[in-house]
Amino acid sequence: MSLKPIPAIDLKDGGCVRLFQGRFDQVSEYAQDPVALAARYLALGVDWLHVVDLDGARAGTGGNRELIGRMAAPAPGRIQVGGGVRTRADVEALLGLGVGRVVVGSTAAEHPAEVRAWFGEFGAERLVLAFDVGLDDSGTPWLRTRGWTEDAGLSLWDAVETYLDLGPLNVLCTDVARDGAMAGPNQALYAECLRRFPGLQLQASGGVRDIHDVGALRATGATGAIIGKALLDGRITDEEIRSFLRDA
Repeated sequence: MSLKPIPAIDLKDGGCVRLFQGRFDQVSEYAQDPVALAARYLALGVDWLHVVDLDGARAGTGGNRELIGRMAAPAPGRIQVGGGVRTRADVEALLGLGVGRVVVGSTAAEHPAEVRAWFGEFGAERLVLAFDVGLDDSGTPWLRTRGWTEDAGLSLWDAVETYLDLGPLNVLCTDVARDGAMAGPNQALYAECLRRFPGLQLQASGGVRDIHDVGALRATGATGAIIGKALLDGRITDEEIRSFLRDA
């Protein structure tokens, strides 16, 4: 399966922002209406849009759900949403808004038995496991949770193994050191992940600077590339996304 670009919109206080390495004290605000921005991105022809409710991630409850519903309404089933997904009710509520996939982060690492049950109820195709990692000196990726503030004491490899028997998995992996840093994506991390788990539907996140980085990620075997700041700052143009999709 060819890699597809996935534009990202991060929501905070009803607006569009980007954080540097997930830090709420380093916020870039954008004068973009999230509903209009979502419509613009979807009009490019992308299959999916990635939305993060940062208020939900911080508070543990969905802080922008009414807004997310308005973003999803014109294109039901084409938006995946994460941030503050803690319970089965959170998953059900987001799917009820027309969201196509729900992204589960910290809870997937901390309460795997509960999240495994959600796979049985909602189906693997409606869930994305989000594993945010920091690499140690040997290059082993270790999970960071709670907005990247806590060490989960679990490697990425062990986390994926926990869910591997549930069928084709959607996994979103972020190298937290690269997120928002415009330093280029960690291609070696994603290539190693797919070497170990060749059946994953892997979304690579963190560090994309330009369309060449998106092309380079294709060689890792990843199926999706999350693109946030590069699109918002115009480092990747709408036409470059359209051209990339035509050539896929």
